[in-house]
Amino acid sequence: MKKKSAFVKEFFKEKKQVGAIAPSSKYLMKKMLKPIDFNTAKVIIELGPGNGVFTKGLLDKMASDAKLFSFELNENFYDLIKADISDNRLVLLNDSAEKIGEILKEHNIEVVDYVVSSLPLAVIDGPVKNVILDEAVACLKPDGKYIQFQYTLNAKKLLESKFKNVSYTFVPANIPPAFVYKCHQ
Repeated sequence: MKKKSAFVKEFFKEKKQVGAIAPSSKYLMKKMLKPIDFNTAKVIIELGPGNGVFTKGLLDKMASDAKLFSFELNENFYDLIKADISDNRLVLLNDSAEKIGEILKEHNIEVVDYVVSSLPLAVIDGPVKNVILDEAVACLKPDGKYIQFQYTLNAKKLLESKFKNVSYTFVPANIPPAFVYKCHQ
């Protein structure tokens, strides 16, 4: 299944899981990865990798001893990434981001450096969304960062309720244009 056609198909099939009709642009990827210090990052969590655009970008820049835990609930995207990316630093999970803490515990990891999220917060049920964000906050190092993109500013208040510091930038060169939030305590 080609990546772009897979995205369109999954968007119409799974609107609660897929928040975009097209894959993210390279410009959005650059903005998402910009806050990450790849020289010091040892553990990164990716939420909702979709077709793996950010996954590949992260792996390209990560140190050889770093780990990337990617949570993809959509089985078709999970299969696409699994077939497309072979890297021993990637722990690809066909599971809900609600299980971040549980998965990290299984891997003897207490804290992570960054959480990179492409989850469509606007369409995720409130209680599930809150559990995911609480799990993300709980696993971050004190100086860790949560990076999230969305197509509107609707998530701003929610993110401000979870993080002390929330800033965002606009990325017009994406379909649709997007906002990248950088959050930390």
